[in-house]
Amino acid sequence: MAAPEFTIPRYRRPVRRRYAALLIAVLCLNLVLAPLAAAPAHAFGFGEFTVKDEIELGKKFRVLVKSRLPIIEDPEIADYVRELVARLQAVIPPQPFPFETSVVLDNNMNAFATPGGYVFVYTGLLLNLENESEVAGVLAHELAHVTQRHVAKRIEAAQKVSLLSMAGLLAGLLLGKGEAKDAMLFGTAAATQAAMLNYSRTDEREADQMGMQNLIKAGFSPWGLPGAFKHIQNQQWRSGGGVPQYLSTHPDVQQRIQYLSNQVRLLPAAQREIKDDNTRFRRIQTLIRARFADQEAAMHYFNNSGSLPPELALMGKGIVYARQNKISTAADFFDQAVSLAPSDALVLREAGRFHYNKGDSKRAAGLLQRAVMNNPHDLMALFFFARLLADNGQVDKAVEYYRQVLQKLPEDSEVHYYYGRMLGENNRLFEGHLQLAYSALYANNKRKVEFHRKQAETLARTEDDKAELERFDTRHAERAEFW
Repeated sequence: MAAPEFTIPRYRRPVRRRYAALLIAVLCLNLVLAPLAAAPAHAFGFGEFTVKDEIELGKKFRVLVKSRLPIIEDPEIADYVRELVARLQAVIPPQPFPFETSVVLDNNMNAFATPGGYVFVYTGLLLNLENESEVAGVLAHELAHVTQRHVAKRIEAAQKVSLLSMAGLLAGLLLGKGEAKDAMLFGTAAATQAAMLNYSRTDEREADQMGMQNLIKAGFSPWGLPGAFKHIQNQQWRSGGGVPQYLSTHPDVQQRIQYLSNQVRLLPAAQREIKDDNTRFRRIQTLIRARFADQEAAMHYFNNSGSLPPELALMGKGIVYARQNKISTAADFFDQAVSLAPSDALVLREAGRFHYNKGDSKRAAGLLQRAVMNNPHDLMALFFFARLLADNGQVDKAVEYYRQVLQKLPEDSEVHYYYGRMLGENNRLFEGHLQLAYSALYANNKRKVEFHRKQAETLARTEDDKAELERFDTRHAERAEFW
């Protein structure tokens, strides 16, 4: 089958943190207003917001975010954040839900955790903080809001908010663009959000205190939390933007930085003087800066960052030049990076990816093989290696690698896309269209979902095929609810 027409859409403009908070409110309404419809006329409040409700809300919020915001699936970046959260989770009391992390492509220095244990970190936070402990400090603060059920308690308190205000919030979010919509959103929603979701002075103080305790227990530098707040505050002053919610709530930002710093000074020297190991953090920053940041700013950084290992600076330049379509120059920098670090799996992977995309399959194969040998868990390297195998006609082996990748990255649109193309080109039409339907689903392309799902349905022959379609329809229904 010829390669199907399929275009992965550009990233949508990210929904900012305040909108994320408002979206939580909408999801809360979806969870609780349905039972109210069948309740007695006097039952206007939300009542108890149980852990079960919290988990259900978190699941819905996760689907909503992933259907609206650009999520980075690169395992090198995603796994790093996941491991930071796991390190913090290991020192907090057991929770009734696991924590799940996602990295959002957005320049704002934000992070937030939702009821049910879903943690979202913006690339702007990872890129603009200086030390790993600062990222961990923000995460520890956000996790404390979840473990102490601060949002859940605000939702329970929402029984004091009128249904008219709730309706206004919902209308303000769902109406189209225009002055009327904006007035509803920032008029009614401001009051509703303040009553329903804003953290109190006590909430913030508790999250600061518990975040600091857990940061220390997990073995990070305690300077991470006040340091992160200071960097975020300075960045917002420079850019003229608003301060994130976890710094905008009273008490005063500077006061919070001061009392946290004072607490650090009172710690035993063994804890107070813990040093950051930023080795892996710098690698993650290099990838984000090179692949997603402004190209001119990224190149300036790589040309002037004396603290960055030279192989990472060279790799970063190679990625930026490739983005600029300066292929020969990019190749030179990748060659230099590989020469300096011939066993570095990340450098090998990025060089192999570059040579594959420019059409040098032989060179790409050698680099990607070495990358996989040095890091068998690098799913990005495995993905490009699967594409190489498919190009060389080794379809069954490629299928094995694709399935291995999708087992760990089930919502990666690009992986589903190339897997579907390969299957279709090898006359496995049902599987091909189904994979392209998944690709369109996770790229939020409604028209393509409908097209490829219909094609797959007409090609379904066996009970297994029909079961696969039912599984797809379940995933589709979860996302379509928010389209």
